[in-house]
Amino acid sequence: MGQWIPISQQLPEHGSRVLCHLPNNTVFLPGKTGATEERNVVVLRFAKDFFLTNPSRTGHTGPPHFWLGEGTSNKFFTDVTHWMPLPEVPSV
Repeated sequence: MGQWIPISQQLPEHGSRVLCHLPNNTVFLPGKTGATEERNVVVLRFAKDFFLTNPSRTGHTGPPHFWLGEGTSNKFFTDVTHWMPLPEVPSV
């Protein structure tokens, strides 16, 4: 597998799904128990210039990019520190 790439060095291509490192990413587990767990590595899709190309998102003053999660795991760009391409699918 590849190396982690700091977002300060390089960003993924627009629309690509990649592994992302999110330090201290606490998520609530299913159910209404309030239980949580740390998920510091997640798959996200990179949306380059999301806030610049979506004028209805006015009021956002941070970076123009967005990481789209699967389900309810959307994260703002500032939360992601590193990324890497997804590994190749094994051949059968």
